[in-house]
Amino acid sequence: MLSTFNISSSNKTEMIDVTSKIEEIIAKSNIKEGLCNVYVPHATAAVIINENYDPNILLDIQDALSSLIAEGKWRHDSVDNNGAAHIKASILGPSETIPINEGKLLLGQWQNICVADFDGPRERKVIVTLIKTS
Repeated sequence: MLSTFNISSSNKTEMIDVTSKIEEIIAKSNIKEGLCNVYVPHATAAVIINENYDPNILLDIQDALSSLIAEGKWRHDSVDNNGAAHIKASILGPSETIPINEGKLLLGQWQNICVADFDGPRERKVIVTLIKTS
Protein backbone atom coordinates (compact mmCIF):
# COMPACT_ATOMS: atom_id res chain seq x y z
CA MET A 1 0.00 0.00 0.00
CA LEU A 2 1.41 3.36 -1.02
CA SER A 3 0.37 6.75 0.41
CA THR A 4 1.77 10.21 -0.14
CA PHE A 5 1.44 13.52 1.63
CA ASN A 6 3.13 16.90 1.43
CA ILE A 7 4.85 18.93 4.09
CA SER A 8 6.11 22.49 3.96
CA SER A 9 9.27 23.85 5.52
CA SER A 10 9.53 27.48 6.50
CA ASN A 11 13.32 27.74 6.97
CA LYS A 12 16.39 26.93 4.88
CA THR A 13 17.18 24.01 7.20
CA GLU A 14 14.40 22.39 9.16
CA MET A 15 13.49 19.07 10.77
CA ILE A 16 9.77 18.27 10.47
CA ASP A 17 8.26 15.51 12.62
CA VAL A 18 5.99 13.34 10.45
CA THR A 19 5.41 10.51 12.95
CA SER A 20 1.76 11.27 13.69
CA LYS A 21 0.86 11.49 9.99
CA ILE A 22 2.49 8.12 9.35
CA GLU A 23 0.68 6.62 12.35
CA GLU A 24 -2.63 7.83 10.83
CA ILE A 25 -1.78 6.11 7.55
CA ILE A 26 -0.99 2.86 9.37
CA ALA A 27 -4.22 3.05 11.41
CA LYS A 28 -6.32 3.50 8.24
CA SER A 29 -4.53 0.60 6.54
CA ASN A 30 -5.53 -1.97 9.16
CA ILE A 31 -2.09 -3.57 8.76
CA LYS A 32 -1.20 -5.25 12.05
CA GLU A 33 2.20 -6.76 11.16
CA GLY A 34 4.53 -5.45 8.49
CA LEU A 35 7.02 -2.85 7.41
CA CYS A 36 6.70 0.88 6.90
CA ASN A 37 9.07 2.61 4.51
CA VAL A 38 9.22 6.42 4.58
CA TYR A 39 10.90 8.00 1.55
CA VAL A 40 11.41 11.53 0.22
CA PRO A 41 12.03 11.87 -3.55
CA HIS A 42 14.22 14.94 -3.17
CA ALA A 43 18.00 15.37 -3.52
CA THR A 44 18.22 17.99 -0.77
CA ALA A 45 16.01 16.34 1.87
CA ALA A 46 16.38 13.25 4.03
CA VAL A 47 14.46 11.04 6.44
CA ILE A 48 15.83 10.41 9.92
CA ILE A 49 14.77 8.66 13.09
CA ASN A 50 15.81 10.40 16.27
CA GLU A 51 14.53 12.05 19.42
CA ASN A 52 12.01 14.84 19.23
CA TYR A 53 11.03 14.98 22.92
CA ASP A 54 13.82 17.51 23.40
CA PRO A 55 13.76 19.69 20.25
CA ASN A 56 17.38 20.68 20.96
CA ILE A 57 18.53 17.31 19.58
CA LEU A 58 17.18 18.16 16.13
CA LEU A 59 18.79 21.59 16.34
CA ASP A 60 22.07 19.95 17.43
CA ILE A 61 21.93 17.64 14.38
CA GLN A 62 21.44 20.66 12.12
CA ASP A 63 24.30 22.52 13.82
CA ALA A 64 26.62 19.50 13.61
CA LEU A 65 25.96 19.04 9.90
CA SER A 66 26.44 22.77 9.29
CA SER A 67 29.78 22.74 11.11
CA LEU A 68 30.94 19.70 9.11
CA ILE A 69 29.65 20.85 5.72
CA ALA A 70 30.31 24.49 4.99
CA GLU A 71 28.05 26.53 2.72
CA GLY A 72 29.22 28.20 -0.47
CA LYS A 73 32.33 26.21 -1.34
CA TRP A 74 31.05 23.42 -3.58
CA ARG A 75 31.26 23.09 -7.36
CA HIS A 76 27.48 22.58 -7.53
CA ASP A 77 26.93 26.03 -5.98
CA SER A 78 27.56 27.56 -9.41
CA VAL A 79 24.33 25.86 -10.56
CA ASP A 80 21.87 26.77 -7.79
CA ASN A 81 23.86 27.51 -4.62
CA ASN A 82 22.77 24.41 -2.68
CA GLY A 83 25.77 22.08 -2.81
CA ALA A 84 25.88 21.75 0.99
CA ALA A 85 22.19 20.74 1.05
CA HIS A 86 22.88 17.92 -1.41
CA ILE A 87 25.82 16.65 0.65
CA LYS A 88 23.90 16.74 3.96
CA ALA A 89 20.94 14.89 2.44
CA SER A 90 23.27 12.29 0.91
CA ILE A 91 24.89 11.59 4.27
CA LEU A 92 21.56 11.06 6.04
CA GLY A 93 19.72 9.30 3.20
CA PRO A 94 16.25 9.56 1.66
CA SER A 95 14.45 6.77 3.54
CA GLU A 96 13.93 4.75 6.70
CA THR A 97 12.12 1.45 7.23
CA ILE A 98 10.36 0.74 10.53
CA PRO A 99 8.68 -2.52 11.60
CA ILE A 100 4.95 -2.48 12.38
CA ASN A 101 3.75 -4.69 15.25
CA GLU A 102 0.15 -4.91 16.43
CA GLY A 103 -0.70 -1.96 14.18
CA LYS A 104 1.96 0.32 15.72
CA LEU A 105 5.35 1.56 14.59
CA LEU A 106 8.11 -0.18 16.56
CA LEU A 107 9.94 3.02 17.42
CA GLY A 108 11.94 3.39 20.62
CA GLN A 109 10.54 5.42 23.49
CA TRP A 110 12.17 8.65 22.36
CA GLN A 111 12.22 8.03 18.61
CA ASN A 112 10.25 9.95 16.00
CA ILE A 113 10.42 10.10 12.22
CA CYS A 114 11.50 13.44 10.79
CA VAL A 115 12.02 14.85 7.34
CA ALA A 116 15.17 16.94 7.19
CA ASP A 117 14.90 19.73 4.65
CA PHE A 118 18.23 21.34 3.81
CA ASP A 119 17.07 23.63 0.98
CA GLY A 120 13.87 25.27 2.15
CA PRO A 121 11.55 26.85 2.47
CA ARG A 122 9.59 24.65 0.12
CA GLU A 123 7.03 21.89 -0.16
CA ARG A 124 8.24 18.29 0.04
CA LYS A 125 6.52 15.05 -0.87
CA VAL A 126 6.66 12.14 1.58
CA ILE A 127 5.97 8.64 0.25
CA VAL A 128 4.92 5.96 2.75
CA THR A 129 4.91 2.33 1.61
CA LEU A 130 3.35 -0.27 3.88
CA ILE A 131 4.06 -3.96 3.41
CA LYS A 132 1.88 -6.49 5.22
CA THR A 133 3.92 -9.47 6.45
CA SER A 134 1.20 -11.60 8.03
